[in-house]
Amino acid sequence: MLRIAGVPLPGSKRIVIAMTSIKGIGSALAQKILADLKISEDIKADDITESDQTRIRTAVEELEIEGELTRRVSMDVKRLQDIGTWRGMRHRRKLPVRGQTSRRNARTKRGKKKTGMSGRTSLAKT
Repeated sequence: MLRIAGVPLPGSKRIVIAMTSIKGIGSALAQKILADLKISEDIKADDITESDQTRIRTAVEELEIEGELTRRVSMDVKRLQDIGTWRGMRHRRKLPVRGQTSRRNARTKRGKKKTGMSGRTSLAKT
């Protein structure tokens, strides 16, 4: 089983598709990496030679992927919240950030509908 950047790639899939299981690598970037290295996209991930594996690993190590990418995105959101931008406030309130309407929609972001008793939770006597 081929492992790149600590992620096991599915061996039964073509290498261009298998590389998309790494966070931060989409189909376009996977195609670009393989084209630069002159590796065929139609080879299965299990059938890659050792030399090609090391070439792919070195090319992927130069990119910002997995933990580094997640850390950078979370730090960017935190920076927006700290300086008090509109986008930062929308992140903090867990509302849509990119201008979508939130009056009737945005259920995914806002969560389950609160109905009855104006959304309050009642305290039970103990």
